[in-house]
Amino acid sequence: MKRKKIRRVPAPDFKRALEAAKTAAVFQQLFKCARLINEAALARVRAESGRRVRPAHTALFPHIDLDGTRLTELASRLGVTKQAVGQLVQDLEAMDLLERVPDPHDGRAWLVRFSAQGRRAMMHGLGVLKTLEDDLRVAIGGPAMEALARGLGALLAHLERKEREKDSHPA
Repeated sequence: MKRKKIRRVPAPDFKRALEAAKTAAVFQQLFKCARLINEAALARVRAESGRRVRPAHTALFPHIDLDGTRLTELASRLGVTKQAVGQLVQDLEAMDLLERVPDPHDGRAWLVRFSAQGRRAMMHGLGVLKTLEDDLRVAIGGPAMEALARGLGALLAHLERKEREKDSHPA
Protein backbone atom coordinates (compact mmCIF):
# COMPACT_ATOMS: atom_id res chain seq x y z
CA MET A 1 0.00 0.00 0.00
CA LYS A 2 1.43 3.34 -1.04
CA ARG A 3 1.46 6.03 1.61
CA LYS A 4 0.01 9.39 0.81
CA LYS A 5 2.49 12.19 1.32
CA ILE A 6 1.28 14.68 3.91
CA ARG A 7 2.21 18.30 3.36
CA ARG A 8 3.48 19.73 6.61
CA VAL A 9 2.55 23.32 7.37
CA PRO A 10 5.38 25.26 9.00
CA ALA A 11 4.57 26.02 12.66
CA PRO A 12 4.29 29.83 12.32
CA ASP A 13 1.96 29.48 9.30
CA PHE A 14 -0.16 26.91 11.09
CA LYS A 15 -0.40 29.10 14.17
CA ARG A 16 -1.53 32.09 12.08
CA ALA A 17 -4.05 29.95 10.19
CA LEU A 18 -5.38 28.43 13.40
CA GLU A 19 -5.75 31.81 15.11
CA ALA A 20 -7.50 33.24 12.05
CA ALA A 21 -9.92 30.29 11.95
CA LYS A 22 -10.61 30.58 15.69
CA THR A 23 -11.25 34.32 15.39
CA ALA A 24 -13.63 33.78 12.48
CA ALA A 25 -15.61 31.04 14.29
CA VAL A 26 -18.51 32.62 16.17
CA PHE A 27 -18.95 29.62 18.47
CA GLN A 28 -15.24 29.58 19.30
CA GLN A 29 -15.63 33.20 20.42
CA LEU A 30 -18.75 32.27 22.38
CA PHE A 31 -16.90 29.44 24.15
CA LYS A 32 -14.02 31.76 25.02
CA CYS A 33 -16.38 34.48 26.28
CA ALA A 34 -18.22 31.93 28.42
CA ARG A 35 -14.94 30.71 29.90
CA LEU A 36 -13.73 34.23 30.71
CA ILE A 37 -17.06 35.24 32.24
CA ASN A 38 -17.16 32.02 34.28
CA GLU A 39 -13.64 32.66 35.56
CA ALA A 40 -14.50 36.24 36.53
CA ALA A 41 -17.70 35.11 38.27
CA LEU A 42 -15.89 32.33 40.15
CA ALA A 43 -13.20 34.76 41.31
CA ARG A 44 -15.88 37.04 42.75
CA VAL A 45 -17.79 34.18 44.34
CA ARG A 46 -14.59 32.84 45.93
CA ALA A 47 -13.67 36.29 47.24
CA GLU A 48 -17.14 36.94 48.65
CA SER A 49 -18.01 33.48 49.98
CA GLY A 50 -14.71 31.71 50.53
CA ARG A 51 -16.06 28.65 48.70
CA ARG A 52 -13.62 26.85 46.43
CA VAL A 53 -16.09 26.29 43.61
CA ARG A 54 -14.35 25.25 40.38
CA PRO A 55 -15.42 25.52 36.72
CA ALA A 56 -16.23 21.79 36.74
CA HIS A 57 -18.72 22.45 39.53
CA THR A 58 -20.42 25.32 37.73
CA ALA A 59 -20.73 23.17 34.60
CA LEU A 60 -23.02 20.91 36.62
CA PHE A 61 -25.37 23.60 37.96
CA PRO A 62 -27.51 24.27 34.85
CA HIS A 63 -28.28 20.56 34.57
CA ILE A 64 -29.76 20.14 38.05
CA ASP A 65 -33.55 20.41 38.03
CA LEU A 66 -35.00 22.23 41.04
CA ASP A 67 -36.92 19.12 42.10
CA GLY A 68 -33.76 17.04 41.67
CA THR A 69 -32.07 15.01 38.96
CA ARG A 70 -30.73 11.47 38.97
CA LEU A 71 -26.97 11.07 38.85
CA THR A 72 -27.20 9.04 35.64
CA GLU A 73 -29.23 11.81 33.98
CA LEU A 74 -26.67 14.42 35.08
CA ALA A 75 -23.90 12.30 33.58
CA SER A 76 -25.86 12.01 30.34
CA ARG A 77 -26.57 15.74 30.18
CA LEU A 78 -22.89 16.56 30.75
CA GLY A 79 -21.61 13.80 28.50
CA VAL A 80 -19.34 12.36 31.20
CA THR A 81 -19.27 9.22 33.32
CA LYS A 82 -21.49 8.64 36.31
CA GLN A 83 -18.32 8.40 38.41
CA ALA A 84 -17.13 11.84 37.27
CA VAL A 85 -20.48 13.41 38.13
CA GLY A 86 -20.52 11.50 41.42
CA GLN A 87 -17.22 13.13 42.41
CA LEU A 88 -18.52 16.61 41.58
CA VAL A 89 -21.69 15.94 43.55
CA GLN A 90 -19.63 14.73 46.53
CA ASP A 91 -17.53 17.90 46.40
CA LEU A 92 -20.64 20.07 46.34
CA GLU A 93 -22.31 18.05 49.11
CA ALA A 94 -19.24 18.67 51.26
CA MET A 95 -19.74 22.41 50.64
CA ASP A 96 -23.42 22.01 51.59
CA LEU A 97 -24.53 23.18 48.14
CA LEU A 98 -26.13 19.91 47.00
CA GLU A 99 -27.97 17.08 48.72
CA ARG A 100 -29.26 13.66 47.72
CA VAL A 101 -32.86 12.78 48.46
CA PRO A 102 -34.95 9.68 47.69
CA ASP A 103 -36.70 9.75 44.33
CA PRO A 104 -40.44 9.86 45.12
CA HIS A 105 -41.17 7.93 41.90
CA ASP A 106 -38.65 5.13 42.49
CA GLY A 107 -37.79 3.97 45.99
CA ARG A 108 -34.47 2.55 44.77
CA ALA A 109 -33.21 5.78 43.21
CA TRP A 110 -31.86 9.06 44.55
CA LEU A 111 -32.12 12.60 43.24
CA VAL A 112 -29.46 15.28 43.42
CA ARG A 113 -30.82 18.74 44.19
CA PHE A 114 -29.71 22.05 45.61
CA SER A 115 -29.71 22.24 49.39
CA ALA A 116 -31.20 25.30 51.09
CA GLN A 117 -27.67 26.72 51.27
CA GLY A 118 -27.17 25.79 47.61
CA ARG A 119 -30.31 27.66 46.56
CA ARG A 120 -29.03 30.76 48.38
CA ALA A 121 -25.61 30.31 46.76
CA MET A 122 -27.25 30.02 43.32
CA MET A 123 -29.09 33.30 43.89
CA HIS A 124 -25.82 34.89 44.98
CA GLY A 125 -24.07 33.52 41.88
CA LEU A 126 -26.82 34.85 39.63
CA GLY A 127 -26.38 38.24 41.32
CA VAL A 128 -22.66 38.10 40.53
CA LEU A 129 -23.49 37.30 36.89
CA LYS A 130 -25.91 40.25 36.80
CA THR A 131 -23.14 42.54 38.07
CA LEU A 132 -20.77 41.25 35.38
CA GLU A 133 -23.52 41.76 32.80
CA ASP A 134 -24.00 45.36 33.98
CA ASP A 135 -20.23 45.92 33.70
CA LEU A 136 -20.28 44.55 30.15
CA ARG A 137 -23.27 46.73 29.25
CA VAL A 138 -21.17 49.77 30.18
CA ALA A 139 -18.11 48.43 28.33
CA ILE A 140 -19.78 47.49 25.01
CA GLY A 141 -22.88 49.68 25.15
CA GLY A 142 -26.54 49.05 25.81
CA PRO A 143 -27.56 48.41 22.18
CA ALA A 144 -24.79 45.83 21.71
CA MET A 145 -25.74 44.08 24.95
CA GLU A 146 -29.43 44.05 23.98
CA ALA A 147 -28.59 42.65 20.53
CA LEU A 148 -26.44 39.98 22.21
CA ALA A 149 -29.30 39.06 24.56
CA ARG A 150 -31.76 38.80 21.65
CA GLY A 151 -29.37 36.74 19.56
CA LEU A 152 -28.51 34.36 22.38
CA GLY A 153 -32.20 34.02 23.28
CA ALA A 154 -33.06 33.10 19.69
CA LEU A 155 -30.12 30.69 19.50
CA LEU A 156 -31.06 29.00 22.76
CA ALA A 157 -34.72 28.66 21.74
CA HIS A 158 -33.67 27.09 18.43
CA LEU A 159 -31.21 24.66 20.03
CA GLU A 160 -33.69 23.63 22.74
CA ARG A 161 -36.38 23.06 20.09
CA LYS A 162 -33.97 20.86 18.11
CA GLU A 163 -33.11 18.95 21.29
CA ARG A 164 -36.81 18.32 22.03
CA GLU A 165 -37.36 17.15 18.45
CA LYS A 166 -34.41 14.78 18.72
CA ASP A 167 -35.71 13.42 22.05
CA SER A 168 -39.21 12.91 20.65
CA HIS A 169 -37.92 11.13 17.52
CA PRO A 170 -35.08 8.86 18.67
CA ALA A 171 -33.02 7.31 15.90
